[in-house]
Amino acid sequence: MSFEAFVHAKAIQLDRTCLEMCAEAGSGHPTSAMSIGHIVTVLMYNAMRWSPEQPRYPTSDRLVLSEGHAVPIVYAAAADLGVGIGKGAERTPLTHEQLAGLRESDSMLDGHPNPMEGFPFFDAATGSLGQGLSVAAGLGVAARLDEMDKRIYCICGDGEVREGQIWEAVDFLVDHKLGNVLTIVNCNGLGQADQVSDQQSPEVLQKKFEAAGMRCMVIDGHDPAAIKEAIDTFAAESAGDVPMAVVARTVKGWGAPCIQGPGWHGKPPVGERLEKALEELAAARISLTSTLTADDSMAIYPPAEYAGDPEPGGGEIPTLNQAMESLDMGMVLRGGKLATRKAYGIALRVLGKVEPRIVCLDADVRNSTFADNFANDKELAERFVECKIAEQNIVSAAVGLSAANKIPYCSSFAKFLTRAYDQIEMGIYSGANIKYVGSHAGISLAADGPSQMALPDVSWFRSFTSMTDHHGGPGCYLLQPADAYAAYGLTMAMAEHVGTCYMRTFRPDVEFIYDESTVFNLGNFEVLTEGRDLLIVSAGYMVHECNKALQDLDNAGIDAGLVDLYSIPFNQEHLLDLINQAGGNVLVVEDNFGGGIGAAVAEACCASGDGFNVQQLHVRRIPKSARSEDEILKQCGLDHISIARKAAEMVGVLSV
Repeated sequence: MSFEAFVHAKAIQLDRTCLEMCAEAGSGHPTSAMSIGHIVTVLMYNAMRWSPEQPRYPTSDRLVLSEGHAVPIVYAAAADLGVGIGKGAERTPLTHEQLAGLRESDSMLDGHPNPMEGFPFFDAATGSLGQGLSVAAGLGVAARLDEMDKRIYCICGDGEVREGQIWEAVDFLVDHKLGNVLTIVNCNGLGQADQVSDQQSPEVLQKKFEAAGMRCMVIDGHDPAAIKEAIDTFAAESAGDVPMAVVARTVKGWGAPCIQGPGWHGKPPVGERLEKALEELAAARISLTSTLTADDSMAIYPPAEYAGDPEPGGGEIPTLNQAMESLDMGMVLRGGKLATRKAYGIALRVLGKVEPRIVCLDADVRNSTFADNFANDKELAERFVECKIAEQNIVSAAVGLSAANKIPYCSSFAKFLTRAYDQIEMGIYSGANIKYVGSHAGISLAADGPSQMALPDVSWFRSFTSMTDHHGGPGCYLLQPADAYAAYGLTMAMAEHVGTCYMRTFRPDVEFIYDESTVFNLGNFEVLTEGRDLLIVSAGYMVHECNKALQDLDNAGIDAGLVDLYSIPFNQEHLLDLINQAGGNVLVVEDNFGGGIGAAVAEACCASGDGFNVQQLHVRRIPKSARSEDEILKQCGLDHISIARKAAEMVGVLSV
């Protein structure tokens, strides 16, 4: 059978399987899957260098299905090829019989790509459209860092490329000259509700890709020879520095006219309509394969041998004091004040020296986040990835890097990371091992105003601390260091944890609270002062203001304690003991909107069933610019005087 005949026959076989499995499931997107049947066949049965038995083999070419709803076509091919599946280290071949369990609760075949549920062919959870090309870009960066001749293919839908993140990723591909990533756009002309815009037509997309600096070919996405020519062209040039795109004209529901056109998105045919579609595919097979001659051009090529993981840099990790002295910052150290964002930069540079998997990504603010400590070090510069002002891309690229066994640290202003909440969530679902560091958090930024302040971020990230991820830990650790020692220690602790962490840093220089003897662990907190009458719980910058309030309360004869709750989740039993020792009175103070640590403490108190008096001070208005930290704290009712007054009120003292 010729190459063309094989591809047509195999694509039709896989299309039939898609129709049958989606009909059995009662849901799915078979017509979208059928539009990329020929492309997936050429990739998985011929173009990609990979091992079906070991789909995550490190040197294998990768396929990112950004158009995640079309996943049945990949499942069909995987069952035909006996691709290894399983959640643990052991892999068993996927069988045709298992396809009938598509979308069932106990099936490894989710409705959209979900590698952590047992289908490790994929590197990331996709289906929230627009993110896959960034994941592919991250895989491309990792392959370059590892000096692997690995090719990454990414299939996007035409309606999907309306998403702005796609064009963030295109800029990134061109900026970093990632010739090892091939963008494939499935142009079937139909979205969910209607036809796609003319702005997503093959002609317009070709012009857009070329204007961005990419090479672009427009092909018939159901012509095996045209698909092969395009992929062969990419393969021949993949070691170069000009990224390539293929815009493929396709038909949604190809081969079965009875399910083509609007109205069939996410709607599998059943009954007589299913039988009709299968008959039409059978007729297509006869017409397309009966007159073609035979040759032996089809083969799956194995990946290159893997040399093994890079050796750790080794050596003892210096303390913050030692690191600062080595950076000629002794005078700053002895001055007793340093911003947490600056301590993060120092820690990141130290980590990069001892752990070769660390990769730093930043969004054009490295001189503010202090990721430039990493970027400006000649030994580490290669592992610094400048992503420019494109926060959604930076996160999804980090997901790709994590899938390639890197440990990405992503830094930007905490406020700007809110643009990437969906991408961060999808990274958590992907099992990605990413550390996010948001600087300029809270209202202590003062002069720049609310457009630069992260205020709802604590409540959003806290929601992920309440569930368990695929690794068995919290979905996310939310960290708020109060001083440089805490920021340094928590940056180190994040590297040891497999999973997502988010650390908030702030702009102002603050006095040291801790010293080198303090050990910071995820899930813990520090008791700064114990009290009989009241316990104040805070984190980050507000710990310093609460310290001032303690003096005000002491002057009024109130014995108050203070806890630095630098981590969520935290040891609830220990905290509840401290609150009980303080008469059951707890005041939580934070410089962000509600739903943050105050809500976490309140939930812990409520769940205990004991009687507690829980009060919260947080930002309750939209702040505006102020000339100083003191001024904006007063503006928002979070200055030490306001804290002391609230605490006094809780224990029945009328004035402080």
